[in-house]
Parts: sequence; structure tokens; C-alpha cells
Amino acid sequence: MFKVASIQLGIGEEDKSRRIERVELLLDQAKGANLVILPEIWNIGYFSFDLYSKESETVNGETARRMSQKAKEHGFYLHSGSFVEEENGKLFNTSLLFSPDGKLIARYRKIHLFGYGSQESQLLSRGSEVVVVETPLCKIGMCTCYDLRFPELFRIMLNKGAEIFLVTSGWPYPRLEHWLMFNRIRAIENSVYLISSNCAGKNRGTQFCGHSMMVDPWGTIVASAGDEECILQAEIDIEKVSSVRSEFPAVKDRVL
Repeated sequence: MFKVASIQLGIGEEDKSRRIERVELLLDQAKGANLVILPEIWNIGYFSFDLYSKESETVNGETARRMSQKAKEHGFYLHSGSFVEEENGKLFNTSLLFSPDGKLIARYRKIHLFGYGSQESQLLSRGSEVVVVETPLCKIGMCTCYDLRFPELFRIMLNKGAEIFLVTSGWPYPRLEHWLMFNRIRAIENSVYLISSNCAGKNRGTQFCGHSMMVDPWGTIVASAGDEECILQAEIDIEKVSSVRSEFPAVKDRVL
């Protein structure tokens, strides 16, 4: 058993430095968890497309450094949510995973970029690597928001041994029902835990839908949030992944 915390952050129009400070305080409140996850492009706000280039950072930038320090300070694995990463003149929607000693152990660049009512696909380059990282807790698969609509990605993570999917997100209204369904479906069809961290609040006039959740391999919601800022917490029994797959072997029975 280990403890997981999902920080559903309220996004407004505050500047980046202030929001990082506020996230650090929330991470302090998550002390005692073994694994913590933050939402998508939380430091500037997903819909702040005008800031993407100006506020982009490298993997050694301020946001990453301060998240690394918090992981080390509290001794937990920290999925830092995502930020706009700059490398060689290209921009990516990038998530980082830090170990309890503050070491960067995984980087995932969002593969499926959103274009419907969004400038993400115009401004950013898509990633190409499917990321599953083995830790003493479990094998963790990383994905971001719109990725939820593409089951093939999750099958590849399953093939790589994933036992938990970590989903960082900035999912808005009015597509709440899609969000609620995809969180459960991706857990059910792959017999894994799914832990999501979505934004709350309003950014550039768009309302996020919140409802971060933790879903077990049967598709049962272990913990869920509403649409306000909060810290969602639960205990995870990773042995349940193998027991569910043994009891109901749909994963083993697939032929494609």
C-alpha cells in the first residue's frame, strides 16, 4: 500500500511566480504521500497561449528546479504536471517525474496536441516517445489530457508494463461527461489504476471542469473531486492490479 495525492489546482490570472509559490504550499500539505501529481500547464494556465513562448522553460528551469526541491524536501515521487518546454527552438507540452531524492527520472512530451478551440497544436511540437518508468512503488505510465481520447497510447503503455496511468490535465467544460467516462474506461480496459489531476478555476475565460479522480483496476472510483481547488488523497494497493488481471484475464486474452 502507498499513499497518492492529486492536487487539483485552481487556475486564475495570477502571475507565474505567485502560482509556483502557491503550489509549493499545497505540496507542503501533501506531505506524507508517496506519490503526488499536479495538473497540466498549471504555472501559466493552459489557455494562456500568448504566454507560451515568453514563459517557456527548459527542464532545468525555475519550475522544474523548485518541483525537484519539493520532491526531495518531502521525500515523495512528484509528477510535476506539465509546462511549456523549450528545446532547440521548439516548444513542447512536457511533464516531468521526480524521485524522492529530487532526481529527474522521466520526461514525457504530450503526443496528441489539442486543436479544437485551442492553439496548442499550432504553437507546440508533439512528442513521440511513450513513457513508462519503473519505480519501487510501481510501473508508472505518463500521459496528458487529450491523450485520454486515444486508447492506442494506453495499450502501448500497458505493453510496457504500466500498472498506474498518471494523467495531468487542463480539461474544460462543457465536456465533463467525456472526462468522467475516459478516466474510468482507460482503467477498466487495461486493468490498471488511473490517477488524474485536472485544473479547476477559469483561465482566459474558459472554465476547467475539475473532477480529478483515482480509479482502481475494476473501474471503481476510489476518490474523486468536485470543481473547486482541493487535494485528493487515497491509498493504493498495487497488488490489486495483478489480482484483477488474474481473476478477470481480459488483458491476457487480447489478440490484437
